[in-house]
Amino acid sequence: MPDPASFDPQRFVATLPYRPGVYRMHDAAGELIYVGKAARLRDRVGSYFSSRPQSAKVAAMLRRVARIEVTVVGSETDALLLECNLIKAHRPRYNVILRDDKTFPFILCATDHEFPRLQYWRGLRRPAGRLFGPYPNASVVKAALQHLQKVFRIRNCRDSFFAHRSRPCLQHQIGRCSAPCVALISVADYRHDLDSALRVLEGNSEPLAAELRARMSEASQALRFEDAARLRDQLAGLTELQSQQISTAPRSRDVDVVALVGEPGQYALTILTVREGNSLGTSNFFPAALGEAAETLAQFLLLHYGQQPAPAEILINQALPDREAVAEALAAVVGRAVRLHQSERGLPGRWLELAEENAREALRMRASRRDTIAAALQALAAELTLPRVPELIECFDVSHTGGEGTVGACVAYGAEGAIKRAYRRYNIEGPTPGDDYGALEQALARHGARIQSGDLPRPDLLLIDGGSGQLKAAQQGLARAGCNDLSLLAISKGPDRRPGQERLHLPGESVARTLPPDSVALHLLQRVRDEAHRFAITGQRRRRARRYHESILEAVPGLGPARRRALLTHFGGLPGVLRAGISDLERVAGVGTALARTLYDYLHPGA
Repeated sequence: MPDPASFDPQRFVATLPYRPGVYRMHDAAGELIYVGKAARLRDRVGSYFSSRPQSAKVAAMLRRVARIEVTVVGSETDALLLECNLIKAHRPRYNVILRDDKTFPFILCATDHEFPRLQYWRGLRRPAGRLFGPYPNASVVKAALQHLQKVFRIRNCRDSFFAHRSRPCLQHQIGRCSAPCVALISVADYRHDLDSALRVLEGNSEPLAAELRARMSEASQALRFEDAARLRDQLAGLTELQSQQISTAPRSRDVDVVALVGEPGQYALTILTVREGNSLGTSNFFPAALGEAAETLAQFLLLHYGQQPAPAEILINQALPDREAVAEALAAVVGRAVRLHQSERGLPGRWLELAEENAREALRMRASRRDTIAAALQALAAELTLPRVPELIECFDVSHTGGEGTVGACVAYGAEGAIKRAYRRYNIEGPTPGDDYGALEQALARHGARIQSGDLPRPDLLLIDGGSGQLKAAQQGLARAGCNDLSLLAISKGPDRRPGQERLHLPGESVARTLPPDSVALHLLQRVRDEAHRFAITGQRRRRARRYHESILEAVPGLGPARRRALLTHFGGLPGVLRAGISDLERVAGVGTALARTLYDYLHPGA
């Protein structure tokens, strides 16, 4: 069992992402003692362990914490729903027990008024009007009402207040009410806006979005730009409301969603548990297997469900060649039939995306742990016969588009992981466009000069993304700077360009070295190289966009003018496209699953 004294909160917090999610605190006995939600996991969890004073209850809870688990979700609303599900399922002792969890809140539209309003309602008796829900708690209802008021400007005042107004109130002035109380909108127009809001609550918002897009286009062509801008804002707000939540599903559904990511020797596997339609969070595992992903997943399923109860349905992210045989073996292990399948559409597809994202985050967080990094650095020093364990590793890569906008990028890595304050970029000018060797030589000459002057620290190992040609160019650049005494290493892709086949090129050695696929030293080099590649591409894209004053969408492969126009129209502008998830992008006409993933990865290169 983990010991609270051995739990290092500062190191743990440093590995957390800046993403919405839920955190679960466990004591030394493994008991779940607290569940919380966060808009940014690193900030929220870190606030518990800051220097500011905590209440007596929080201080007592923190003394018992021996382990913290996190689940990354797509939005704050999903985090709120998942938190609610976990509290009701486990009732952790330090969470506030919901005393009225026998009744759930609804949204009520009282239709007996000329200008009906949308309001929060909870109770045992059924009121006159239309009810929408139930919702998991009051916060979700209030957030939905606020969005609807911003998008459709539906009144939220009481009837007594409405009946005695002589001028518009503050809600109208801030754009959240159309002021029917003083006849600033007709009954017919108000009813149209109310019907639109009700269609959203009914889940029938896609036809409404198409209607808004058509009206916006019509207003723009008729030069009614103020109307077009208002419709654009409505469309952007509606797109936000359309974000599909994945924490609730049909009540009768029990599913385990199993996602395996990574490479042989460094796999991460996440199980997303859904019971009675409610997501109950994730569990992470790290199989130490060297086989292919499908083989590893099949072995895990048989071993895991031989010890744990299995639901009637298991959703997986890998195509198993012998899926039927695995399903039969599972049925024999658990004593009943188990449906084992993949799905890429609808709610199951979004479940898989969430499980895969959590598996990737778990793999990243595990690789960022200090003890893991220390072991990898020691292994690297032994493999390369370095005089001492490196405390600072730097890695260089260059990036360009058809020879234009070349950027040289340097990332830094140490005992604590990535040292982002030490990242550097160099805009390359002079070498022939597309000359990677010349670009790398120039970048290393400039970087080496700063090291020689004492402006930058001296790395214990300088890593180059490339082969023997890149290594020679780096040596020439450092020689120009008079910085010849650095330990150099180049890492290139193997014959099939698959992870685990990398070749290591050292100065003075004509034959490249290789390391076993499960070598922790090789895994460290892969992470540093991939981070340098990501940092170089990000800088090159930004430089190109500034140079040509172009939209970032114009550089996305496979995204032509018609699809760019469809995206901007659907989301009401570029900010809406940047906020959209993969499932949101897929709903745009002409954008399929593959292009949605390409677009999302291009717009979020570090995700």
